[in-house]
Amino acid sequence: MWRKTLVAMALTALCAGCTTMSAEDRRAADEAKCRSYGFLKKNDAFAECLQRIDLDRRAELRSTPDFDPWNRPVIYRPIIVRPQPK
Repeated sequence: MWRKTLVAMALTALCAGCTTMSAEDRRAADEAKCRSYGFLKKNDAFAECLQRIDLDRRAELRSTPDFDPWNRPVIYRPIIVRPQPK
């Protein structure tokens, strides 16, 4: 009985550490990383650094085996065409 409790507590603690990063937090972390490389904010080199980090993140996502580029919601918007009066 105590083993089940211990396993449940361990899983709860493990899952509590798993948090998703908001877009603002990710941007702040990326900017901090570029500044740590010595790039100054508001210039082309800094923008390139941010772009490369983003491209690396996207490439890493595409390299996962379960990545499916077609797994997106399909948005259907009907177009109503009314006959023109003559």
